[in-house]
Amino acid sequence: MTSIQFILLVLVAAVAGMGSVLDECQFHRPLVACTLVGLVLGDMTTGIILGGTLEMLALGWMNVGAAMAPDAALASVISAILVIVGHQSIGAGIAIAVPLAAAGQVLTIFVRTITVFFQHLADKFALQGSAFGIEMCHIGGLLLQGIRVAVPAALVAAIAGTDTVNAMLAAIPEVITRGLQVSGGFIVVVGYAMVINMMNAKALMPFFFLGFLIAVFTNVNLIGFGAIGLICAYFHIKGLQRDLAAQEAAASGAGAGHTGNALDDIDDSDLM
Repeated sequence: MTSIQFILLVLVAAVAGMGSVLDECQFHRPLVACTLVGLVLGDMTTGIILGGTLEMLALGWMNVGAAMAPDAALASVISAILVIVGHQSIGAGIAIAVPLAAAGQVLTIFVRTITVFFQHLADKFALQGSAFGIEMCHIGGLLLQGIRVAVPAALVAAIAGTDTVNAMLAAIPEVITRGLQVSGGFIVVVGYAMVINMMNAKALMPFFFLGFLIAVFTNVNLIGFGAIGLICAYFHIKGLQRDLAAQEAAASGAGAGHTGNALDDIDDSDLM
């Protein structure tokens, strides 16, 4: 690993750490973080594959109120480094990512506890009317979140690929790595279940079961599933348009005076 790659890797880790609390640009998501790490290390293909796999695990990880979710940023960055630099398998990366996410969760709580100091300091700056001081408090707390991922990533990058690290990873019993991979598969199912439960889209469940049956009894790949999803969405929207047009025509006497587009009248309740 060159010095430029090391610096860029630390920057990517810092951005992922800050993104884990901003929740805006989604740089902390496994698919984005692993892809960026792969881009820096010159193996984007492995980064995308690992990121896509970990994204399925982290699908149900989200912060709800004061409850902290497992840290996808730390798990994604470090597992991608170990897989690419340490020449480990994707399965080993998944097995490593699960405990790393739990460790990152504890580290996130610790850092957020420290940032309480900046909150009280910002209150003092507010009483003084110092907008600059308040901004510095925000930046200080954000930088701590970046350092939270950047420092462990730098330490792992410095020793990844060495004989010592490879020996430690190889010494992990297969029963443990295999068990973590299986448990990761269960996490994927739980993540999907949480998302479907929150959507509460009962009218769309037939499409879900249709996709499940196609996946079980055919060899359609993800591109094919995407095309099938677009076609189903098109006909579903067209059906909603016809239903709304019929309702408006019945209510207003064959639709007299209606000039708007029926699609514009569709809201979230119509999709449920």
